[in-house]
Amino acid sequence: MTHQVAASKAELPPALITIGIDVSKDYLDAARHPGGDTVRVANTRKGQTALLRWIGDIKAVARVVFEPTGPYHRTLEERLAAVGIPLIRVNPRRARRFAEATGKLAKTDRVDALMLARYGALLEPVARPVRTDLQNRLAELVAARRSLMRDRTATLNRLKTLTISLLQRHARHRLRQIEAQITSLDKAIDTLVAKDPHLSRRRDVLASIPGLGTLTAHALLADMPELGTMEEGHAASLAGLAPVTRQSGTWRGRSFIQSGRATVRQALYMPAIVAMRFNPDLRRVYDRLIAKGKHAKIAITAIMRKLIVLANALLRRNQLWTPKEA
Repeated sequence: MTHQVAASKAELPPALITIGIDVSKDYLDAARHPGGDTVRVANTRKGQTALLRWIGDIKAVARVVFEPTGPYHRTLEERLAAVGIPLIRVNPRRARRFAEATGKLAKTDRVDALMLARYGALLEPVARPVRTDLQNRLAELVAARRSLMRDRTATLNRLKTLTISLLQRHARHRLRQIEAQITSLDKAIDTLVAKDPHLSRRRDVLASIPGLGTLTAHALLADMPELGTMEEGHAASLAGLAPVTRQSGTWRGRSFIQSGRATVRQALYMPAIVAMRFNPDLRRVYDRLIAKGKHAKIAITAIMRKLIVLANALLRRNQLWTPKEA
């Protein structure tokens, strides 16, 4: 009997491991869970090769977990995705809250790597497709345009308060520069999207939705490339537009939205206002919520949620928006 039990245990497949990686400009600190082994390598192609050797059999890796760090994680992400390792990008705030919940208050590169590995092993977050080089370039261009729009608003506001003619001339000159740079970026984004038939089709699908337009379509393609690959509720949750319920016993608190991608919500706010004016279905949703006593901002948020769910559904079906038949 003992021999049979031992034989059964020997036939069990080995447990999959989770790798946590703390990414910085110069180094990659990796940790393995279970086991707790750690390694530090340079954040270079040569260092990434050494990291892959340390990881060993990639078939035994359930996931690699890391926090996004702008340009510093991209080559690592591409290298690991190329060999077929599932990748998880964790929101730094969630990772820090997990560390605090487990009592890990110290913060070093090695400790962060161990914490990320444990986070991935215990919570088992879902791996999402890695952005292509084209998507990364689009995201960088859209982020630059968004930054210029903020500069434009700040300069316009400052111009209203300036009283010295020299400073007024400088502000107007800066506005002309910003406008020229925005125009240049818009052309670059249009050219980039037009080069790729798949991306161009996705842009057309999104832009067909009343209220969105080309600029919003580009923002969604850049900031939420997962659109079209998710279930309805997941799309709203990822955008931070799914209401969070608060309830304890007989007490019921007011629901609210939280986390998610702020840039997506910012991109959808004005389109939601336009859509509820010209889309009869969305107008009815808005009017119904207002009639129930909901605040206008809550009703607009509901319209934004409808838009992101609709965008996800149309992209999944690769179908342009068409009005419902009367």
